Amino acid sequence: MTSAHHLPAGKAASGPYAVDVTPESAGWDHSSLRVLELAPGGTHLFTAGDSEWIVTSLGGGCTVTVDDDFGRDEFEVRGRASVFSGASDFVYVPRGATATLTSADGGRFALTGARCSRRLPARYGSAESVPVELRGTGNCSRMVRNFGAAGVFECDKLIAVEVITPGGNWSSYPPHKHDENRPGEESELEEIYYFEIADHEGTPGLGYQRVSPSGHGSGTDVLAEVRGGDVVLIPDGWHGPSIATPGHDMYYLNVMAGPGADRAWLICDHPDHAWIRDTWPSQPVDPRLTLPHSRLRSSGGTTTTPQ
Repeated sequence: MTSAHHLPAGKAASGPYAVDVTPESAGWDHSSLRVLELAPGGTHLFTAGDSEWIVTSLGGGCTVTVDDDFGRDEFEVRGRASVFSGASDFVYVPRGATATLTSADGGRFALTGARCSRRLPARYGSAESVPVELRGTGNCSRMVRNFGAAGVFECDKLIAVEVITPGGNWSSYPPHKHDENRPGEESELEEIYYFEIADHEGTPGLGYQRVSPSGHGSGTDVLAEVRGGDVVLIPDGWHGPSIATPGHDMYYLNVMAGPGADRAWLICDHPDHAWIRDTWPSQPVDPRLTLPHSRLRSSGGTTTTPQ
């Protein structure tokens, strides 16, 4: 099954960006994602426009200089070796600002964005401050780094998190949706999935992503084989599972925003599959998910000790 909502690596490239998803290119109103690759000594300037942005590392470090009506701020993003090596620090770039990224050693950086109305101050978030969650158990175990989650880091509209799924596991499961505004129960949010897949002894990996119609919106229907650098756009529908093939850990970056007055991630599980949550308390979390991190909670059925 092919879909305009699956953008294989390179298809969403534009100008300096390996990925450039805008509200206009996605056909929606709020969410954006750019992936920028800088050579050693490279510099890139971008304007925030009518959106707020979080700049984070996919590999390597950079300096982010933000200029706006409040003045100039300079932040050092230490970054990380890769998305599989731990959380990254990050920088919030407000609506209306101009930002310059400079990388002495080169690197790859994600710019997650959302159209917004409030202008908040430029800020830095450390890797150590990122809450890390173990979600699910057994072969539904995954790790969620909630660096830009609602209730964690203040933004006007933007929600951004990243997920690590060990090879052979199912993530974004049970399938869920957030395509209706039902106060206290479900948020209306556009969502971008950006994937990276770990190789095995030099052999590239792959995974699978499913989105099925929910009866709301445009009837989004995707069954995609995803590889490193691929993007899946989810304007509506039940999304999940995200399947990591055995031997190849899967990473995905989620970017969400919507029209609701409240910035919240409220989801509805697919009624045919929600029962899987009841099995989690009887199974251990996948032991491959080690967490050298103090800000930890578990949403599976076991209590996990930081290590």
